[in-house]
Amino acid sequence: MRTRRTFTREFKLSILQELQSKSAVEICREHNIHPVLLCSWKRDYERDPKGAFSGKGNLWKEEAKIIQYERLIGQLYAENAFLKKTSAILQQKNAEEKKRWLK
Repeated sequence: MRTRRTFTREFKLSILQELQSKSAVEICREHNIHPVLLCSWKRDYERDPKGAFSGKGNLWKEEAKIIQYERLIGQLYAENAFLKKTSAILQQKNAEEKKRWLK
């Protein structure tokens, strides 16, 4: 089984700098990189030059906290909706039970 190659941030940035003087085809052949990978690196860098190639999927601490809080909000929203639905069902059953006792 082939192991996956990993590239450092510095390597990726140097490859992108080479794009200014060489064609993408030349760079891909020279460094044995697939053209799709090169395009992906370029797209990532154009979207966020400072945050591109930050590491093995590790997010900045602030971004990770925001994502954690958003997840918590989603869970609380789901729990709240469930409790509202359950409460309505229980109130309806209690009302039906009271009607039975009054008859």
